[in-house]
Amino acid sequence: MYDCLIIGCGVTGAALAYELSRYKLKVAVLEKENDVADGTTKANSAIIHAGYDPKPGTLMARLNVEGAALAKELCGKLDVPYQQIGSFVLAFDEADRETLEKLYRQGTENGVPGLELLDGDAARRLEPNLSAEVVAALHAPSAGIVSPWEYALALAETAVRNGVELYLENRVEAIEALSRGWRVTTNAGSYETRCLFNAAGIHAADIHNLALPESFRILPDRGQYYLLDKSEGTRVSKVIFQCPTKVGKGVLVSPTVHGNLIVGPNAEEIADGEDTSTTGEGLQFVKKMAMRSVPSVSFRDSIRNFAGVRAVSDQEDFILGRAAEGFYDLAGIKSPGLTAAPAIARYIVRLAGQDGLALEEKEAIIDERRRVRFQELSMEEKNALIARDPRYGRVICRCETVTEGEIAASLHTPIPPRSVDGVKRRVGAGMGRCQGGFCGPRVLELLARETGAAPDEVLQDKAGSYILVGETKTGNGSSSKD
Repeated sequence: MYDCLIIGCGVTGAALAYELSRYKLKVAVLEKENDVADGTTKANSAIIHAGYDPKPGTLMARLNVEGAALAKELCGKLDVPYQQIGSFVLAFDEADRETLEKLYRQGTENGVPGLELLDGDAARRLEPNLSAEVVAALHAPSAGIVSPWEYALALAETAVRNGVELYLENRVEAIEALSRGWRVTTNAGSYETRCLFNAAGIHAADIHNLALPESFRILPDRGQYYLLDKSEGTRVSKVIFQCPTKVGKGVLVSPTVHGNLIVGPNAEEIADGEDTSTTGEGLQFVKKMAMRSVPSVSFRDSIRNFAGVRAVSDQEDFILGRAAEGFYDLAGIKSPGLTAAPAIARYIVRLAGQDGLALEEKEAIIDERRRVRFQELSMEEKNALIARDPRYGRVICRCETVTEGEIAASLHTPIPPRSVDGVKRRVGAGMGRCQGGFCGPRVLELLARETGAAPDEVLQDKAGSYILVGETKTGNGSSSKD
């Protein structure tokens, strides 16, 4: 019997696990995939939003601004790449200018610090590559960028180090009410808990409906992106938005914390919430809209296209609260969900405490995290590290200068990767211009060696994504893996 059981380990579930790990509670997390942050959290714009867009008075508005401040603090403590670079929302005509004025008023009411309205010339002095058609911009200096998957991973790892139990590859199949609590049955086992927290992202409505009558729907929304090479990483220095519409915040152009440029997304409602395919039509729309903001973006330097699915609900605000005794929904966490996640966690924990969950703080907790990023070390630090462990002197990923030592270390962390892409999300191997074309086989080899798995058991990403599928004949008649 657990005190708290969390379903889902995207950034919301990870933030909740982190928050609950501060108390003397028996906590577990169930995640259907073989890694944390393997859904919406790993495929989004990676923006820490300032908070001018949500309607004043909503949970979304309150938790956005609080979450933005917490994100900066948490990323510092947990060694997560984060940069507070600010954002622009652009106006191209008088109607857009009115929208900026509305956003300015909303942001001021929401408590967003430092907002200012600029004319087009002033905006271009700060961002010379903006279109000549820009007539005004809303500047929000508190906006930032983050590594979203590492943010969630850092929160989850810290929770595990503080005693939270994480069960991967546990897909929820049934939920049953008990006299005092809930029984959750998955493909891998059965778990009982006094408090159940539904943070299942695009599947949050499905989880809710297993236990209770339907009260909301999730309408999956797919957004497609370009990721451009680091040669384009300084095209702009801030997050560049267009005026938001009813379907989202529009196509953005932004630096990433890894030095690339990200462009996107579009917005298209889809029937299958797992469909992360890209389309020529969708990407062409993204390109066309982005060039309206920054005409000089070189799409010839694209190194990857991808799509993410957002958990848009049939309600305007976040769906946060007590759905039944001991059952809490954290649903409809669309943008600014990444920003708001730690504030959402605090909100729900306070609510559960008011409902009777015993929140006795631990005398001591682990509240920091550090990892080696070889590329960022000084020459003296690199030499000292190599002297202690020669594996740090062997570069596996040349694009990102990721070493064997870093990869090996990631495989012995509180939540070790189970796939090549899991390694990529932890240390960056495969994130560069060649997208794993050179280092992928070496990463596979290291995974097999460190975990004791056979090479043909190593996955690219999710369950079933095998890389080696059989043997072929070589020229000398012997066999080799394909």
